[in-house]
Amino acid sequence: MTAGSLIAAVFAYKSNFLTGWHGVLQKTMSENIWVILVCLLFGGLISLLTASKGSFGFAKYLSRLCTNQRRTLLMTYLMGILIFVDDYLNVLSIGACMKKISDEKKIPRETLAYMLDSTGAPVCVLLPISTWAVFYANLFYGQDSIRALNCASPIGAYIKAIPFCFYPIITLIVVFLFAMGWMPRLGAMKKAYQRVEKTGQVFSEYSAKYNHNTVMSEDESGNIWNFMLPMGILIFLAVATGDILMAVIVALLVCFVLYVPTKTMTMDEYMNNMLLGFSDMLPTLTMLVVAFVLKEVSSDMGMAVYIVERAKPFLLPAAFPAMVFLLGALLAFTTGSDWGMSSIITPIVFPLGATIGASPILIMAAIISGGAFGSHACFYADATLLAAQSSGIDSMEHALTQLPYVIIACILSIAAFLAAGYFM
Repeated sequence: MTAGSLIAAVFAYKSNFLTGWHGVLQKTMSENIWVILVCLLFGGLISLLTASKGSFGFAKYLSRLCTNQRRTLLMTYLMGILIFVDDYLNVLSIGACMKKISDEKKIPRETLAYMLDSTGAPVCVLLPISTWAVFYANLFYGQDSIRALNCASPIGAYIKAIPFCFYPIITLIVVFLFAMGWMPRLGAMKKAYQRVEKTGQVFSEYSAKYNHNTVMSEDESGNIWNFMLPMGILIFLAVATGDILMAVIVALLVCFVLYVPTKTMTMDEYMNNMLLGFSDMLPTLTMLVVAFVLKEVSSDMGMAVYIVERAKPFLLPAAFPAMVFLLGALLAFTTGSDWGMSSIITPIVFPLGATIGASPILIMAAIISGGAFGSHACFYADATLLAAQSSGIDSMEHALTQLPYVIIACILSIAAFLAAGYFM
């Protein structure tokens, strides 16, 4: 994206392209300081929740209800929905807590990885209090067709798209049916269950190299209130006031009161963990800032107008959201960059959609769904790699075992976007 924005600056600003690019960068940083602060503080909160083991304590409390395979899978599914603030927090904390329980119930590790991956990004995009929501809301709000909806805030516009985010919704339905035993085991997943029945091994020989040592965090307990209080206050304040920045600042203060006086962590550890969370968000922030720069420079060079003029004769308003979903899904799957893909196509598809009369709400939902698909389905996406790592299996084994269910959700999503496009 950086290279693309520099090349665009050459076309837009000619010989003064470096000065023009630098000016747009400064303008973007100053206009989006709220987004930068929210992302940094969210990263600090996620790091503190993980370091306090509060999310582990919360998960272990619920795991007492896991008495058989179905209840274990349903509990994993439920925790995936409840620990929604970030897909990394979701995957890493639930995987560490549920791996041992799943092994005891003879559930293949491939199934655990599928459950973790399928309740990561798909859940985060459906709830407006997450890092994904903040990213997409502010990415979309700069588009004229979204501002024309007259929403009071970027999150307000984002919420309008949530009911039409068909891929994450259908994915969660498929996962629920799988957990209940109503969705058949298909392809490589069926072979994983057959392996467990024949050998009792919950992971393959190829994945044995990931399971030599016991992960210490599996046996460590945490205080459930170290998770429940900060998250409860964050959600309440964000919903009541609509101010996510204020809500996350208060949640950080609650973490300080809970952790430091009780010696859950020292003052030094508290600050170090929060700074570690800041650093974890720097790649995301860099991508976000460069995305805004690319948008501004592309606008200055007239790229959207050019593409609109060339593509308009071939586009159908009703089918446009489905086409956007397919384009986003394909780009995210091949590049492994869900947010990067969204940043690139957003300044192009919204002007196109506005020109032909397509619903901007459905376009938002299609981009979000395409990003969620990429995070979920791409073999080398960060969420896929983390889910496999957290479950103790090879990443390709995880990707291939979940592939049939990804394809089912994708096909149904295309049909849903086509239907919605004709009726909206």
